[in-house]
Amino acid sequence: MTQTLEDTRILPPRWRDLVAPDLLSYSIILAGGVVLHAMNVFISATIMPSVVQEIGGVAYYAWATSLFVMFSIVSAALTARLHNWLGPQKAYLFAFGVFCAGTIICGLSSNIGVFNAGRAVQGAGGGFLYALAYIVIRAVFPERLWPLAIGLITLMWGVATLTGPAIGGIFAELGAWRSAFYALLPIALVLSILCVLVLPGRTDQEHRNSAVPWVQLILLVAIVAVVSVGSTVTGKLSTGTTLALAAFLLVVLYRVEKTATGRLLPSGALCSKSNLGFHYLFLAFMMLGMQPEAFVPYFLQVLQGLSPLVAGYMGALMAFGWTLASAQSAKFTGKRADNTLVHGAVWSFSGLAIQALLLPTPMNSWLGIGVLAVGLVLVGYGIGFCWPHLTTKIFKTAEPADQDTAAAAVTTVQLFATALGASLAGMIANAGGMTDPGGQAGASSAAFWLFLVFLLAPAAALLFARRALLPAN
Repeated sequence: MTQTLEDTRILPPRWRDLVAPDLLSYSIILAGGVVLHAMNVFISATIMPSVVQEIGGVAYYAWATSLFVMFSIVSAALTARLHNWLGPQKAYLFAFGVFCAGTIICGLSSNIGVFNAGRAVQGAGGGFLYALAYIVIRAVFPERLWPLAIGLITLMWGVATLTGPAIGGIFAELGAWRSAFYALLPIALVLSILCVLVLPGRTDQEHRNSAVPWVQLILLVAIVAVVSVGSTVTGKLSTGTTLALAAFLLVVLYRVEKTATGRLLPSGALCSKSNLGFHYLFLAFMMLGMQPEAFVPYFLQVLQGLSPLVAGYMGALMAFGWTLASAQSAKFTGKRADNTLVHGAVWSFSGLAIQALLLPTPMNSWLGIGVLAVGLVLVGYGIGFCWPHLTTKIFKTAEPADQDTAAAAVTTVQLFATALGASLAGMIANAGGMTDPGGQAGASSAAFWLFLVFLLAPAAALLFARRALLPAN
């Protein structure tokens, strides 16, 4: 799989270049794989009430998401090795196969245990598909088109945000939630056939020996599990113990990763003299800053009196902002592209600050709701504004031999930060009063503390951005 030979200094990036005859099939495959994974995320969230109503297991409701994310983290971390071992064509076919197997298990499940097992397998397939997209970008697109191709992935999440809940809602209304899963299978089949037709079966890096970082993967899952369990337990002592244990495991993870033969991150990522690690830290903290999103519909209904439909679409505004900003900034080059990291952190900080100031207080004003909407858009706009160029800089900063690992690590860090941030958000919301005293007073206190604490995430990301943009030592 070779890059197109074009002079990146002369030809400016254009969106239509992604659908040029020699690149169109690649664009369809990587976009299709991501949109399949993303649509599954939103469809599953929409139909879960119907699932537990039919097969029971409401006590294990959250595990459908937790297992999905945990297995996505593990598979994303293994994607570079899968790609090097099987080659791009077989790696994609394997990923689609795993995803379809999980989808079928979910559709055939008669109890929550089987259903959640299917969700775990789906998560593994989705993690492979998402991470493979970044590897394919680096391998088949010319360097000048990397930001646009990454922007295309982001646009697919925007498409899924709009279509996934609608598709899931239609099947749920018809009492046919199983068919919502089965509807994904023809898409996977078409994309698999396209992979066979256009993707090469071999790469120069195939069968390269590389130890699997099992210890680090176990630690990643353990950290998420500890904080997830801790988020359901109230009390300052329990919260403090959970955070202390998670911090201890993070330190252990750092020490193991620094000396291990099999690595999650590319070489140099943990070296203070390299900018690569600061790019990953920036990515992680920007993702952390988005995680209060899950509680926005609840706060809007309880505190602002909005209907579930309006509150649900308001909650999706962060994803909309991400998509909008990526489409706008993907064509930036040079210093303008570099500065998107700093500007993105500022936008996200501003959006969270608006939520912390306005969301806790009932306003009874559509003007106030409009300002809240702007704030929600800004949070997603910040990370979308820098995402294409952040990922491109990681590709360029990594050593050539580590670029597949660097590409897969983008997804691993993103998913880990998302899962960890969501669990931390639940912990802070509960500690802030959402469950005790609950009601409007508890929701108001929880909203204030949740958004105030998460302001620290883009603030830290801004510091990492400034350090990442300094000349390498």
